[in-house]
Amino acid sequence: MKIARFSHRGAINFGIVDDDALVVLNGDPMFAGFDTTGERVPLTEATLLAPVIPRSKVVCVGKNYADHAAEMGGEAPAEPLLFLKPNTSVIGPGDRIVRPPQSNRVDFEGELAVVIGSVAKNVAAADAASVIFGYTIGNDVTARDLQKTDGQWARAKGFDTFCPLGPVIETEFDLGAGTVETRLNGVLKQSAPLTDMIHSVAEIIAYASAVFTLLPGDVILTGTPAGIEPMESGDTVEIEIAGIGVLSNPFV
Repeated sequence: MKIARFSHRGAINFGIVDDDALVVLNGDPMFAGFDTTGERVPLTEATLLAPVIPRSKVVCVGKNYADHAAEMGGEAPAEPLLFLKPNTSVIGPGDRIVRPPQSNRVDFEGELAVVIGSVAKNVAAADAASVIFGYTIGNDVTARDLQKTDGQWARAKGFDTFCPLGPVIETEFDLGAGTVETRLNGVLKQSAPLTDMIHSVAEIIAYASAVFTLLPGDVILTGTPAGIEPMESGDTVEIEIAGIGVLSNPFV
């Protein structure tokens, strides 16, 4: 089931994607369930928003694909390399990624995003599926020059607009069959099966929940494959995961 958060005629709602329409829900399905209002909104009349605004945090995993670790000049860490993005960095489909004046190089990083659906602390990997609400697509936008000069990643990863999410949350996604692809102005730059992740989604949830209490609506970005590149003003980045959709954002 695909869940969208959208605006229509001045109101923000949640809906289930049903062919070319949205079946409007009574509220946020993470908390209010899947009762519907009986209204249908054509997708052509709706503006899709970030499908979730994390209640507390976006947890990210660095160097979770061996080829990306190599292109960054090192080996992948033995354990998941965690960092955080603030929820103020989140934007939705079609929203502009904005280069901050402090940076001269801003890169895209296409990733699978996991949406947490319940309070999770010290979750065993075998039980990870029980705390997942669904999956979406994320772009771990990075000010690469600041990442290098700062020596840590909070500023480089945390600017406003640096966490596009969308277009929808898929609640029934086959991780074993998924591939993440990133295109810059229509040219393929990144492509890898999700099975290439060094640390699986279940392992990441177990590791992260031993550090942070994960709350409903929190998002985990699971890492990016090789092929990162800087963006220039006027570029458009599209990240596609079959079964979820395409997340597209312009860069200015």
